[in-house]
Amino acid sequence: MNSLRIARTALRVRPTAVRAPLQRRGYAEAVSDKIKLSLALPHQSVYKSQDVVQVNIPAESGEMGVLANHVASIEQLKPGLIEVIEESGGSKQFFLSGGFAIVQPNSELSINAVEGYPLEDFSIDAVRSQISEAQKIVGGSGSEQDIAEAKIELEVLESLQAALK
Repeated sequence: MNSLRIARTALRVRPTAVRAPLQRRGYAEAVSDKIKLSLALPHQSVYKSQDVVQVNIPAESGEMGVLANHVASIEQLKPGLIEVIEESGGSKQFFLSGGFAIVQPNSELSINAVEGYPLEDFSIDAVRSQISEAQKIVGGSGSEQDIAEAKIELEVLESLQAALK
């Protein structure tokens, strides 16, 4: 019987907590739907904390689309195409040879790359020519260093060729 009394006492106490006035749920605070993008290369800053809508990056862990309020992360970038979707609705594409992307919790994205150029600066014919030259070196009897450098060059050029298609 004692357990029944305890249960009744608990029931008597609980309804008073439930009778408290219900708090209304209001609209959430206005949160920006933009990302502050900084894209830095050794020879220039392409973006300096500029508001953009979305950035698609070639991370080593897979292709990523970064929007406002994205979870914080640090990603190593592989050679590939980044796409910046701007506030105006247009987009710009850049080819990066690699680097790092740092997503901050306050909708800030910093991309630091070794090399990067607008995609329209490349010629598909020139890329194909360089690929065949690199393949000759990789298949040839050059020094270990020459072959290693040609393999890296080939990886970057093949990524660039895929982006240009």
